[in-house]
Amino acid sequence: MGPLTGVRVVELGQLIAGPYCGQILADFGAEVIKVEPPGKGDAMRQWGRPDADGDPVWWSVIARGKRSITLDLRTEEGQAVLKDLVGEADVLIENFRPGTMERWDLGFDTLSEVNPRLIMARVSGYGQDGPYSDRAGFASVCEAAGGLRYLSGYPDRPPVRVGLSLGDSMAGFNAAMGVLLALQHRHATGKGQVVDSAIYEAVLGLTEALVAEYDSGGHIRERFGSALPGIAPSNAYPTADGKEVIIGANQDTVFARLCEVMGAPELATDERYADHQARGRNQEELDARVGEWTRTVPAQEIVDRLAEAGVPVGLAYTAADMIDDPHFEARQSIVRVPDPKRGTLAMQNVFPRLSESPGEIRALGPELGQDTDDVLSSVLHYDADRISALRDRGVI
Repeated sequence: MGPLTGVRVVELGQLIAGPYCGQILADFGAEVIKVEPPGKGDAMRQWGRPDADGDPVWWSVIARGKRSITLDLRTEEGQAVLKDLVGEADVLIENFRPGTMERWDLGFDTLSEVNPRLIMARVSGYGQDGPYSDRAGFASVCEAAGGLRYLSGYPDRPPVRVGLSLGDSMAGFNAAMGVLLALQHRHATGKGQVVDSAIYEAVLGLTEALVAEYDSGGHIRERFGSALPGIAPSNAYPTADGKEVIIGANQDTVFARLCEVMGAPELATDERYADHQARGRNQEELDARVGEWTRTVPAQEIVDRLAEAGVPVGLAYTAADMIDDPHFEARQSIVRVPDPKRGTLAMQNVFPRLSESPGEIRALGPELGQDTDDVLSSVLHYDADRISALRDRGVI
């Protein structure tokens, strides 16, 4: 029994941002009814790297624990069915371009008349209002607008992107957090509301003091490669066996411990490195000194010695490293979920961990429309003839 057991969510989202919000809610026990277009479903069914048989697996993760129904929202009959669903729901998630739901007569004003307690989570590139609200907003361009892309990479090269749709996932995460806050507000007042989660703002919220630094001192933070400006030593360093090890020893006491392991304790009191500001001023030189040591020692030995000394250290893990790591195994950070096609499928577990009401992965992403009849009959109490008629007319 997850903490959201008893909460019914209707998910109209597509691709990543909206569905990731639904994934989080489903992980913690909500009944998430995924509404997909008849015949083709969510495009996420086709995204991502395939398995050995050529079938994509991303859908199995992002739709885990959900139920799938098909419904053509471009038809009046489909819109009427959705309104019936909203009447039985607590939350609706959508991430169409702003204005789409209103054109279908499914905006919040309409749906809140059907269900005044409805919480409507709306995920978009630039938000529900403002001069950019009607722009198409994929994570790539919205990450740039939020400041992340300008900071990513090296100063002598164009900006790069993280190898994930980070903006989409953060907007989905913010939407899920907003739903939880809105549920608490509804608990106190009985009233629903709109949760407006914009991708560019989800990224902007991660940018620390970037805006304040410019406003107060005219400083524009620039790309700095694999480190952060003024934070040293904290970087990726070469090793004797051709790997790279990540070391974060930018706190005074931690830096002193690193120096001891390096066999150079005098560096901790050297005026060039004795405190945070000094290390920042001499960052390039200090990184070079640390690198001179690391390239003489195998990566795993560095990890073992520094970890024992209390210095943050690690390797840049791939998925293969994660699956093989004993800490991941002990905490079940990655779990194997029963899969009728593959036996099991490994994926990340549910986070964060709750001691009394933890979430769980109940099932992989469903087949297209596998729950349509059950949802329409058990939730909306449609009879078999009505369901059959909707199917004959292509509504479901």
